[in-house]
Amino acid sequence: QLQASGGGLVQAGGSLRLSCVASGVTVNDYTMGWFRQAPGKEREFVAYIRGSGSTTYYADSVKGQFTISRDNAKNTVYLQMNNLKPEDTAVYYCATSRAPIAVVRASYAYWGQGTQVTVSS
Repeated sequence: QLQASGGGLVQAGGSLRLSCVASGVTVNDYTMGWFRQAPGKEREFVAYIRGSGSTTYYADSVKGQFTISRDNAKNTVYLQMNNLKPEDTAVYYCATSRAPIAVVRASYAYWGQGTQVTVSS
């Protein structure tokens, strides 16, 4: 089970840190990814971090703005989001994948429930 939290309402230029707490799975054993889905749009890849290491990968749209990280002791994955823009408004989901490279939704088997991020202009 994946429990995402940390979303909220923030002004443009602000920051949020999302958390994804895992139970029943060990985040270090999986590629952990973040996706987002804006109203009326497809769910899109945001970032992933590989298991058993620190390799990360970001969508071009968030590169340099978002940072994904993992705390194995807390079995939690984070998404630090800085300099937020109105176009970052979406429901953010965390998910697990067995693939070492996972940038498409179909690569992920288990999903959290999502947390809403709203950025006002």
